[in-house]
Amino acid sequence: MSRALRALALSAFALLSACASQPAPQPLPPAPAPMPVPVPPPAPNLPPVVPPGPDARATGMTLEQPQVMGAAEAERALGAFKASCPVLVRRQDASRLTNGADWRPLCDEAASLDPHFAPGFFYYRFDWVRIGDGRAFATGYYEPEVAGSRVPLPGYAPLHATPSDLVRCTRPDGKTGRGRIDPASGQCGEYFSRAEIEDGALAWRGLELAWVADPVELFFLEIQGSGRVRFPDGSVMRVGYDSQNGRDYVAIGKLLRDRGLLPPGGANMQSIKDWIRANPDAGKALMRENLSYVFFKELKGPGPLGALGVAVMPNGTVAADPNYVPLGAPVFLKLDRPQASGLWVAQDTGGAIKGPNRFDTFWGAGPEAEANAGGMSASGQAWLLLPKGAGLGPQARP
Repeated sequence: MSRALRALALSAFALLSACASQPAPQPLPPAPAPMPVPVPPPAPNLPPVVPPGPDARATGMTLEQPQVMGAAEAERALGAFKASCPVLVRRQDASRLTNGADWRPLCDEAASLDPHFAPGFFYYRFDWVRIGDGRAFATGYYEPEVAGSRVPLPGYAPLHATPSDLVRCTRPDGKTGRGRIDPASGQCGEYFSRAEIEDGALAWRGLELAWVADPVELFFLEIQGSGRVRFPDGSVMRVGYDSQNGRDYVAIGKLLRDRGLLPPGGANMQSIKDWIRANPDAGKALMRENLSYVFFKELKGPGPLGALGVAVMPNGTVAADPNYVPLGAPVFLKLDRPQASGLWVAQDTGGAIKGPNRFDTFWGAGPEAEANAGGMSASGQAWLLLPKGAGLGPQARP
């Protein structure tokens, strides 16, 4: 063997010897079993959300079992129902569920009913129905009291009566509603917006019922729809909703939430007032985004008046959309706010109260009423009480 080949062989032998002297590699541990992937629970089999129809009859209803109610709430509702009956029996029902003749036997019975029998009256004498899915949402309103003056003072804002040029008319686009006739063209157009009125569009026309010391309180007086103006001499003027400028209502609390300016769940009345006062320029601009403006009339007699023209009852009256609830009809609410649950009577309406099962509960006047109304935001179920057999067509499923 040549020296070169021998050297190569020796090198290979040494390499093999070195390899043989190393310990054998340890086998790899077995791979861990794969972690089980959590299987998400099946989605709840919720019924699809069906858009409501233009009224209660088109939306559909279901006949339900009556609910048990307390004696005090039933007696209170009986009083509100009796007060509503003179209008209820002759009023055209926009919900298309009833007519005046349907209500007359119940109204006649209620007129002479001993209040102790009120729970049985509402339990047995009515059909309890659910409009659409019956899922309810309720807010609250009350009768505020604001400081005012009978004469204009610096910084005070006017509380207006209804102007004579606010009329119902048909615009060139075919829409009919509140507006004004343009003196130049003779055509129906939109009425002045909130900003235009605040900037003096109605000044010097003698429409001022009073002047309110705080424009923020006046704004919320419009939202409540009725209230009291207390003057420096201690006298009080009660005012109530008379008309509205026909412009769109915009909920400024929702604007603040959507813009992240209030924490989730923080858009109650007091927090909105606090934000406006802490940001006066931005607050004024925010209020003007609500184009709607309410005109008032002085009220004589007991209590603020609702849309039926009768005095609304604390803890007994709700505002509702008349396209889905006959005004004057009893309504039973079962909500996640116990103080708003129970039997009410639909005696009022509201600019923001639109759609089936949307209600605004009335709490009266004073600090407790303000606290209940300002913080009210409740969800649950609603039942509408109707004369037996009224409106129960094929769409009412037992």
